Amino acid sequence: MTVTLADVAARARVSPATVSRVLNGNYPVAASTRERVLRAVDDLDYVLNGPASSLAAATSDLIGILVNDIADPFFGIMAGAAQSEIGGPGDGSGRAGGEKLAIVCNTGGSPERELTYLTLLQRQRAAAVVLTGGAVEDPAHRAAMSAKLAKLADAGTRVVLCGRPPLPDGESVLAALAFDNRGGGRRLTEHLISLGHRSIGYAAGPLERTTTRHRLEGHREAMRAAGLYEDGDGGAAAARGGGSRAGERLTVHGSYDRRSGYDATVELLRREPGITAVVAANDTVALGAAAAIRDRGLRIPEDISVAGFDDLPFSVDVVPALTTVRLPLFEAGARAGRLAMGKEAPPPGGIATIPAELMVRGSTAVPRLG
Repeated sequence: MTVTLADVAARARVSPATVSRVLNGNYPVAASTRERVLRAVDDLDYVLNGPASSLAAATSDLIGILVNDIADPFFGIMAGAAQSEIGGPGDGSGRAGGEKLAIVCNTGGSPERELTYLTLLQRQRAAAVVLTGGAVEDPAHRAAMSAKLAKLADAGTRVVLCGRPPLPDGESVLAALAFDNRGGGRRLTEHLISLGHRSIGYAAGPLERTTTRHRLEGHREAMRAAGLYEDGDGGAAAARGGGSRAGERLTVHGSYDRRSGYDATVELLRREPGITAVVAANDTVALGAAAAIRDRGLRIPEDISVAGFDDLPFSVDVVPALTTVRLPLFEAGARAGRLAMGKEAPPPGGIATIPAELMVRGSTAVPRLG
């Protein structure tokens, strides 16, 4: 009976992808794991089929970068930085060296399109795949993604997550670079509370996105710690970012765009005319929030403070300059590109948390008395 790669994987108590990595030598693998795989190969007398192995392990010069919306600077900055590492500096000769061809795949936020692009990249034997931005919090989609990424990894494709939390079963992922959205959201709201704000509205992103949940959780952690959500149950629901009547009343969900920020702020002011600050899901949403406030004849920050998230390039140039949370988008994208190219070793455990930095500017101030 012919011994298969799956037999070796079962004997070594690892995935087939890990066995492939050890035998092909194209992925860094822990020394103890490598030794276990090689021992299983010897014990089972596994013979690698040379021609078939070469064909299966062969990857193209293609690397896919998946984004929700290339027109959104959040994704454009990361994709551009990753592409600069993947394409290489170039020497002006027009000759290709060790560079790869980066293809940006615009999913439009569609889970189905995300899976379709991954299937197409699998058929093209992509050398690597970089997935950017938050994930959809749907168990069925998460399971489908895990299965698809495992197939890609089995075929020798490097899988890198950039600005996206790791998968529960992340063995097929080379590295996950996750932004500290929760910590950034908490520090942003703590800043507003320190100024004296007590009634703070929140223009949130789409309900089903991990980024939305983590940023909102950070905001509500700060509000609860300050005793501003005393009517909440404080239990499991609160730990998920909810669990408070005040929190729900002062939160409006929408898309990550300017129109959503405008509409959410109009609704927040209808629900609670006395709010003194609005926290927006990102900087683009904050622009819409600011427009809604001005259209009501109110001033920023004298009447209502406004804060965003991401520190996109325009944030410092709006008037007043936007208080926000800076995420190192370019640096994270470049690192993802290096990981996809094999230029950089993955972080310990395959997961790295990218810190967020509070940027205090002119759009937030002490609330006006009375």
